Amino acid sequence: MGTEHSKNEGRRSMCFLRRGPKLPAWEDTLLSGKEPKSLLKQGLRYVSLSLIMKGMTNTPDFLWGLPEVQKLNLSHNQLVVIPPSLGKLDRLVVLNLSDNCLKYLPKEIGLLRNLKVLFVNMNCLTEVPAELSLCRKLEVLSLSHNCISQLPLSFSDLTSLRKLNLSNNRFVQIPLCVFALRNLDFLHLGSNRLENIADSVQYLVNLQIFIIENNNIRILPRSLCFITTLELLNVDYNAIQTVPDDLYLLRQLPRIAWNPMDKGLHITHNPLSRPLPEIIEGGLDALYTYLRNKKEHN
Repeated sequence: MGTEHSKNEGRRSMCFLRRGPKLPAWEDTLLSGKEPKSLLKQGLRYVSLSLIMKGMTNTPDFLWGLPEVQKLNLSHNQLVVIPPSLGKLDRLVVLNLSDNCLKYLPKEIGLLRNLKVLFVNMNCLTEVPAELSLCRKLEVLSLSHNCISQLPLSFSDLTSLRKLNLSNNRFVQIPLCVFALRNLDFLHLGSNRLENIADSVQYLVNLQIFIIENNNIRILPRSLCFITTLELLNVDYNAIQTVPDDLYLLRQLPRIAWNPMDKGLHITHNPLSRPLPEIIEGGLDALYTYLRNKKEHN
């Protein structure tokens, strides 16, 4: 876990180390005398613009004069700031800002009322603007690999959100607003600083994938057992010694999983008390039988 956090700490200094000499004006470099609209691609569903891996340290001014763009990819550059002009692109449905050097997002991001997918992973964010909660159509949000420790309470308004990635940040507890996101089917909180899972987790009634590996969690709450939609529960690399007796209620978990991408219960690399390690070697059915018998005799 220390390795993950040292990587996170290093990102902020890396943001400055990665900057190279200034390149020519972006308008000249990217357009080569062409009209800005010539960069747009008309797909089956969206008008898209990709400026991936262009070595940009700032966004080109012509970008904000293209309001028709619906899918914008600015990932894998060296951007430090996204200007307030972002709010002019109010037809955006997909926005990818991943792998840059952004320390904050402009509050004008809240003007993107059609936004459904937002990637801001692998940046230097320490907070997220409350205005993002105005993007009520948002379905997918990735904020992984940043330096975020809390989310605005207003995020509870993002009721269309289905997939949320908060991994590799600095959360010491699951933000309260997350428990209001009842349509979530994917939640990743791995590689943070979590020590517990609040009982409110039971309100995530549509959750299918819950990843909370590589934290400091010691106890799995009984309330977790009421999320009967779970197909993948990853609690690897924590400090768990025992499991709740009602864990057998999670009938959608197909197996004890050993490979990271497999559905099932991931519970390796925990200091489980005996006889749990030996029972788990026999598979999920053996574990569930043991837990049922244990509950009946209590």
